[in-house]
Amino acid sequence: MSERGEHLTIPTPSGHVSGVYLRPDTPDATVVVAHGAGAGMDHPFIVGFAEALADLGLATLRFNFAYREAGKRLPDRAPKAIPVWAAAFEEARRRSEGEPLWAAGKSFGGRMASMALAEGAMDPAGLIFLGYPLHPAGKPEKLRDEHLYGLEVPMLFLQGTRDPLAIQELLDAVAAKLPTSTLAWQEGGDHSFAVKGVRRTAEEVGASLAPQAAEFVRAPR
Repeated sequence: MSERGEHLTIPTPSGHVSGVYLRPDTPDATVVVAHGAGAGMDHPFIVGFAEALADLGLATLRFNFAYREAGKRLPDRAPKAIPVWAAAFEEARRRSEGEPLWAAGKSFGGRMASMALAEGAMDPAGLIFLGYPLHPAGKPEKLRDEHLYGLEVPMLFLQGTRDPLAIQELLDAVAAKLPTSTLAWQEGGDHSFAVKGVRRTAEEVGASLAPQAAEFVRAPR
């Protein structure tokens, strides 16, 4: 796996966390990228996505939540995770040159970004969800959608059609009630966007989502 970018330490209310910043010449935007619950910022999927965005002309900053930085497996609850997200976002703002700042995240990381925006903890130009966890696996009645309806920024949902954490008709219904959202189904993809019968590394899978994300960021509004 490639290893690019500036490694940095980000101060947060929950202690310092690691980050990696990658900035091409004259980027159109910066995308801050959060990992999912089960893996940190150096998971190949996250690296592949962030580095592919940079190759497409967008700056990226990926970071660890505090629990991953501490070597723990159980993700932080929102009251602890959201301030870390906000601190990483502000670090990206300090390094920017006035370009728009977007927030992206895999599963848990994306959900925490949307909650941080809903609480006013940060102000991204838009959100990119890499597999939004609409409900726990096997529990479609427990929707995690309520806070989304108050958000007014552009939102891109990149979602696998076989994702057990987002039954297709349920997410279709949620997105239909979000006027600023775009839902892009990835045919055959599971929660990790793996497709049966298609051999790809996690890095390649993450990178494959970058063109859709970059196009959405650059879309005229």
